[in-house]
Parts: sequence; C-alpha cells; structure tokens
Amino acid sequence: MTVHDVARSLPDIPVLRDLCRSLAMAEMLLNPDGERYYSFSATWSQTEEIASMRNGSGDEFDVVFSRAGAYGRGFDHESPMSPYANDGPWPGVVDSVPRVFRKYVVEPAFTDEGIPSVTACLWREAGSDRWQAGEIDFPDGYADPDGADWLFQLLTTPTPEAFKEFAEDYYETTVDLDAVRRVYSLRPLDRQTVRALNGTVSLKAVVDAAAAIGYPTDADVPG
Repeated sequence: MTVHDVARSLPDIPVLRDLCRSLAMAEMLLNPDGERYYSFSATWSQTEEIASMRNGSGDEFDVVFSRAGAYGRGFDHESPMSPYANDGPWPGVVDSVPRVFRKYVVEPAFTDEGIPSVTACLWREAGSDRWQAGEIDFPDGYADPDGADWLFQLLTTPTPEAFKEFAEDYYETTVDLDAVRRVYSLRPLDRQTVRALNGTVSLKAVVDAAAAIGYPTDADVPG
C-alpha cells in the first residue's frame, strides 16, 4: 500500500475528524499520565484543529482540519523516501499540494531545520468528493515505501476492534471493547465508560482532556 491507497480508504472529513477525536479520547483514558500515540487538539489555532500520532521512535503523522478542508502528512523515518536520504521530499510527494494547504508543507511543527518531515502527504479541499495525493514514482521493492500503510492504519481501519488490538498490544493490558465502541460512537463520556477503561483515572483529568479534544462528556462525569 501507498498514500494513494490510503487516499482511497479514508472517510469524509467530518467522519475522519470524529474518528481522530475518538482515538485520542480512548487512549487518554488508558494512559492519562504518560506519552500517548494519538492526540487531538481542538484549539491548535483559532480556526484549525489537529490530529496527531507520535510513536516515540521518530515516526509520526498530523492531520490539520480547517475551513479549507483537511491536510495530512506522515513521516516514516525508515522509509526509502525519507527527505533526509534524498536532500528534501521525494519527488511528487508535496509538489502538487494546493496553494490553500502549502503553508503546512513548511509549517515549523512539520519540518526539521527547514526540511519538511514527510514521506506521505494527502489532502482534501472543502467541497471535494475525494482525498488526493501527488503523482509519485515510488521506489521498487517495497511493500510500503512511504510508510502510509502502517502510519495511517487506525484511520483506514476505523473500528473499535482495531483500536482494541492496538491498545492491548501496546499497553499490554485488557481493553473493554464495549467501552471503546461507546467512545467510537461519540456518545457523551459517562462514568461507566471511563471506569470500564480505567478504574483509577481522575475524573477532572478526563474532563480537562475531553475539553482539549473537543469530546462531549456526560453530566455524571464532573470536573
């Protein structure tokens, strides 16, 4: 798979935004105090929200949601398409990014000493009926040359079961599937769901995190 396959698999922008919020909320409940894979900021700027992944080993993605649509970039540090091995982004990866999203290519949070940290890039303008990616001549001999397949795996497999598998493997703990299903359905977070995923997490911490993510909470989860 490549970024082109990911572009064909991603849902519409509002559905993807909801999925990203759910991912961030579910993982926060499992790991409220440590570093997490998935995060979401509903206030990245006054007009933008951002979903992010960081695996702690230098691999990452970001999806910016704005009035213009959505822009996503991924970076696999072991990819043969790494900009650090090619004196800049691989040809075609960011060349055709629309003007409305060009600022994200050089966004300081997405660059390293001025070099865009990107091996996979895709976007969808508001009103468009599909995600797009550049015309790229991928290197031969690699099943996942740009890292897009594994980087965006939980976005292209948007199921509670996929999150449960990820979380149980990463955190080496049992994860309540019904509770994850409730989070994925974006039901207001209630005490039962919180306790099913983490019996000791501070409810105030949950409310604060939910506010930062933009995830709804029930009245029985007091701040």
